Amino acid sequence: MNKSDFIVKVAEKAEIDKKEAEKIVSAVFDTIVETVANGDDIRIVGFGTFESRERKERTGVNPRTKEQITIPASKIPAFKAGKAFKDAVEAK
Repeated sequence: MNKSDFIVKVAEKAEIDKKEAEKIVSAVFDTIVETVANGDDIRIVGFGTFESRERKERTGVNPRTKEQITIPASKIPAFKAGKAFKDAVEAK
């Protein structure tokens, strides 16, 4: 499912028009990105947690030259599914 399909599904479930659903979905995604980028977590009980995680500096290998390289530390976005979400997926 891509973003357009998702918007159509939200519009159907919420019984609103597609344009309004697109505004809502975009606002939710933008809020999640902004919040996690600022280093804060979003915890939605039963659904999951959006957060940023620190990756330590590590050693990797350049596949072309087989030379060892240092991969710098970085921050990455992460999602951890909540219990209700995991249970719903497992039930299907």
